[in-house]
Amino acid sequence: MKNTNQDQFNVLRVIKKKPDSNQRELAKELGFSLGKLNYCLNALVKKGFVKINNFKNNPNKIGYIYVLTPMGIKEKGKLTLDFMNRMMQEYDQLKSEIEKDNVDDNKI
Repeated sequence: MKNTNQDQFNVLRVIKKKPDSNQRELAKELGFSLGKLNYCLNALVKKGFVKINNFKNNPNKIGYIYVLTPMGIKEKGKLTLDFMNRMMQEYDQLKSEIEKDNVDDNKI
């Protein structure tokens, strides 16, 4: 479950940064296969976090633009907080382990 949330957070983050990227570019940026990216995008669209708009005004190509919905922006914020909380917990745990190791080393 954590990986799914992390993947969705990463997709939301990259879409926010580069909304006019195509799926191949997004997949490369994220280090995902096209299939994995497509799966993540479909899940985010179903949840209402991302909208996919087709634009045909460009005479050179038919393209898509990925847009975070207000719900998507809110979810990105929530996932960012979750990520930061996990990192703080890991930091505190590592700090405790290092301090314990230093105390044990001083006993020798």
